[in-house]
Amino acid sequence: MAEEKKFNSAKEEEKKQEMILFLSNSEEKEHFLSKGNRKLLSDPLDDNNPITVQVLGICSALAITVQLEPAVVMAIAVMVVMAFSNMIVSMLRNLIPSRIRIIVQLVVVASLVILVSEILKAYAFDVSKQLSVFVGLIITNCIVMGRLEAFALGNGIYKSFLDGIGNAAGYGLILVIVAFFRELLGSGKLFGFEVLGHKGATLADSTGLYAFGYENNGLMLLSPMALIVVGLIIWVQRARNRKLIEQN
Repeated sequence: MAEEKKFNSAKEEEKKQEMILFLSNSEEKEHFLSKGNRKLLSDPLDDNNPITVQVLGICSALAITVQLEPAVVMAIAVMVVMAFSNMIVSMLRNLIPSRIRIIVQLVVVASLVILVSEILKAYAFDVSKQLSVFVGLIITNCIVMGRLEAFALGNGIYKSFLDGIGNAAGYGLILVIVAFFRELLGSGKLFGFEVLGHKGATLADSTGLYAFGYENNGLMLLSPMALIVVGLIIWVQRARNRKLIEQN
């Protein structure tokens, strides 16, 4: 009994040390920028992208990509929430009872989302109004909850942090690409600045491409076009990387 108590106390002490150091025994032996850790950052950008491969987070990809600025802010917000929620859940993974793990995850994510939302309202109020309810809906974002359940609960804090950064970057990359083409082709602007020229009342008053008769494509500002752009990205990705094509 005494030996068993010593063994249990040693295991508990080891778990405490893992929490303090943010690293598990396996992670201590692995370099911070090892191939496995780099893979956690790079895979979601291409082979395992949350939107184009896993088909998650589509709603916000359709709704907030009319302009580039809210898309970039949303990407940063999701990155902050994912990175820190992954860290916190990973830190608590040995303490969370299995039957209430979803509730704990929701509480962690909701707390971080409220914090991010208040910061946006304080320092980027106009963008916060554009994003509307979609910042709050990060709480129920499939990507965030999916990575907590599939990765953070079973891995160390540092790896979970990298996984959160990687998946948020993959999500943000698609948002930025879609918003870039929608704002450019739909209004001739990027970040609100005219990049294709100024459209005047007549061709004589117009500059840039508008002077040659170019017209903005209003369809690009509608939600269905966001879905079409995402579809084109998926098509290009699979044409370039044939292993992503599903076999019947």
